[in-house]
Amino acid sequence: MDISNQQPFLTVQDHSVSQEIFNLYYDSNLDMLVTQPQPSLDQLGKYYESDDYISHTDSKRSLFEKAYHVVKSIALKNKLNLINLEQSSKGAILDIGAGTGDFLAVAKQNGWTTTGIEPSPKAKSIAISKGISFVENTTDLANYSFDVITMWHVLEHVPDLDFQIKELKRLLKPSGTLIVAVPNFKSFDAKHYGKFWAAYDVPIHFWHFSKKAIELLFAKENMKLKKVLPMKFDSFYVSLLSEKYKNGKMNFIKAFFIGLKSNLKAASTKEYSSHIYVLKNK
Repeated sequence: MDISNQQPFLTVQDHSVSQEIFNLYYDSNLDMLVTQPQPSLDQLGKYYESDDYISHTDSKRSLFEKAYHVVKSIALKNKLNLINLEQSSKGAILDIGAGTGDFLAVAKQNGWTTTGIEPSPKAKSIAISKGISFVENTTDLANYSFDVITMWHVLEHVPDLDFQIKELKRLLKPSGTLIVAVPNFKSFDAKHYGKFWAAYDVPIHFWHFSKKAIELLFAKENMKLKKVLPMKFDSFYVSLLSEKYKNGKMNFIKAFFIGLKSNLKAASTKEYSSHIYVLKNK
């Protein structure tokens, strides 16, 4: 992507850790946004050192964190139902960015053979205590090893997007299912909060996807977008954090109504705060 003659689509601050400023540039060919500058791999870890990044802990210190875990338990059931719907016979599942391992723990209990990848030592240690097995990298795994591969809010974190998509294609069985969940910068809550929208989450979110972007990126590897599903809880969670970034505190009532409005508008526009993409080999 050539940004030399472009004006930024939006200028966004890292509200969680560094307070540094980053630009988002629009890629018109793929209909997506790209974060610039992107931190080097040896610097990337420091941007994850935030109390807002609760997917790497099991803490329930505040009302917000307690509510997060209640919603997560519902979401886990929905995720399990989805993989069982897409793959009628249980086989091997790989979760990239497995966090504290809750999804794989539920899948394992349901009869799936599970493998995780997680770069955070803290999150991985929690997952291991739940009986989850890990490998360090996708390159350690054999071709066509998995019936299902999942990336729950992880693809936007991957520095080398093209390589990651090629790896997903390589690892997935011909009859397998790939499930990718990412934020949607075209949602109402994204437009409402603008530079304060928490799901921009610069600089650890390198990429900001639309439905068209996902379809085109995976089509390059001969994969077909089968369906797009909403993540309706995300609008409330993201709105809460966005209120904090914009106003210095979580306004639960206002965030609830913005999240609700986003979902109501998405009922007609089909542009939810986050989407789940179900992809198959062609």
